[in-house]
Amino acid sequence: MEALKGFDIDAPRWDQSTFMGRLKHFFNITDCRTVLLPDSRLDEAKALVESCRAGSVPPGTTEEQLHYAKKLYDSAFHPDTGDRMNLIGRMSFQVPGGMAITGFMLQFYRTVPAVVFWQWVNQSFNALVNYTNRNAASPITPKQIGVAYVTATSTALATAVGLNLYTKKAPPLVARWVPFAAVAAANCVNIPMMRQQEILNGIAVTDEDGNQLGHSRKAAVKGITQVVISRVTMAAPGMIILPIIMQRLEKYRFMQKITFLHGPLQVMMVGVFLIFMVPAACSLFPQRCSMAVSKLEPELRESIISQYGDRVSYVYFNKGLFLGRGYDTQHLYICLI
Repeated sequence: MEALKGFDIDAPRWDQSTFMGRLKHFFNITDCRTVLLPDSRLDEAKALVESCRAGSVPPGTTEEQLHYAKKLYDSAFHPDTGDRMNLIGRMSFQVPGGMAITGFMLQFYRTVPAVVFWQWVNQSFNALVNYTNRNAASPITPKQIGVAYVTATSTALATAVGLNLYTKKAPPLVARWVPFAAVAAANCVNIPMMRQQEILNGIAVTDEDGNQLGHSRKAAVKGITQVVISRVTMAAPGMIILPIIMQRLEKYRFMQKITFLHGPLQVMMVGVFLIFMVPAACSLFPQRCSMAVSKLEPELRESIISQYGDRVSYVYFNKGLFLGRGYDTQHLYICLI
């Protein structure tokens, strides 16, 4: 018990200023095995986390048990409300959910109805995750989620159907890449739409010591751009490399005899990619971004210089994750594809 005095259960376990530290962190909280745990086990983890926050750790509790309890808490409970989230919206379900949808998007790419259906399923999955993980402190309204959903779905469908028709005479492999193009296009629309208030009003920027200096729209754009890059990077390997693998495998006679297994096979292979790419993509950029004062909006730059002179040359801000949250809750909100 003496060793646990002063233990901060909400502090990141690994150094978040390094890529490897962030990678370990995200591997930990995206562990899909926790989806199999019963609600009673998750409730026990929540109770232990809350006890630790209150400073009353049960006797005999080890530091490793506290870390594991926090892992379960982060995977299944909303950090603002403390409510247990629906299964589809949980951290632990994102890899299995994403692999199923992506696998079938890659399998059923030949006909327009199939393309439309699976792109709609994908964006509906994203919308449910967005709603489940909405920020309770600065809530995303149902209207914002609805507009983002309709816009992202329309973009994905227009891209997928348009390219599907355009590639009828192209090499077969090109047609297999259409789902990725649609997903990438939707990501470029969905995230800015969900975080449009930050683009319009700016996000808080601070000095190195955390003192707030104002709000910057340019900082918001930089943070959201990094999030979009992470999202596209997350989906890219599975949706670009797997079609090449399947294109070659389907030439073998044994594969031509088991066409009914091509879908499940792609689902499993996408899962292998996502298990590694979800943590890796989320780890690309530090959560705490910096920007030179010289690159800020003129009015904010002048305000900082007038108050601090040359003492502040860089400002810092939380870039957010997929729905604008950061490590303050150690929670990752993601839409995989």
